[in-house]
Formats: sequence, structure tokens, C-alpha cells
Amino acid sequence: MNEPDTSRILAVDWGAKRIGLALSDPTRTIASPLMVLAHTSRAEDAAAILKIATEKDASLILVGVTYEDDHQLTPAGRSAQRLVEAMQEQHTIEVRTYDESYSTQTARESRLLIGLPKSKRKGHFDAIAAVVFLQRYLDERA
Repeated sequence: MNEPDTSRILAVDWGAKRIGLALSDPTRTIASPLMVLAHTSRAEDAAAILKIATEKDASLILVGVTYEDDHQLTPAGRSAQRLVEAMQEQHTIEVRTYDESYSTQTARESRLLIGLPKSKRKGHFDAIAAVVFLQRYLDERA
């Protein structure tokens, strides 16, 4: 009988200014926010993400991309795809893309649903957006 995979999945919500990271638990059941990195350059971003993935025992990096209505990558999606390619050139950890459409909107709405006062709803949603699409990915595979 095969042993269950206890490696984690690292989700990446790439942006032109910030990169949100989320991490699954070892059972690949629950996604949690990890951190937000400041974007520097594609090569440096890729190296930093790969280092974190290795430190956190992630065997899969899931990079969020977005699509147009005609199923073509958006400009942001194409940029995220180039980040994927940079990571694949630097390391052998598996890197996949995942449709993260509406994850930032869902992250914003979640702050409303939990009743945070308006003064505490400000700030960046990058890591929470990564949690949203990572949890969706985990739930689809459960």
C-alpha cells in the first residue's frame, strides 16, 4: 500500500507589486496564509519562492493565473506564466498554474462576512487570495 503524500502545496498569487503566498497543511486539506513578498524581479521572485517551497517541504507550487472570456490568459496571467517558466528553469519542484479568477474579490468579501470593521479591512489581500484558490484546489481533489 502506498504511503499518503505528506508534502505541502505552496500557492502563489503573483502581482506586479506583491506576491501572496499560502500553504497547505501536510494532509493537503486546509490552506493557510503564509506571507506576502515584495516583487523585485522575475528571477529573484522565482528564487525566493523556490527557497520558501523547499523550506516548507512543498512538492508542488501552484501559481494563480487569470483568463479572458475567450479562455486566453490575461496580461497578468501571461506574466504569472513567465514566473512559472522562471521557476522551472531554476529548480525541479513541480510548478503548475491554476485559474485564480475572482480570488481577490472573494478575499475582500470574506473580510466583510467575518464582520471586520471598515478600518481593519484595509490592506493587501494577496496572501488571502492565495488561500482562496489553494483551498478551492484542495477541495476539488478531496
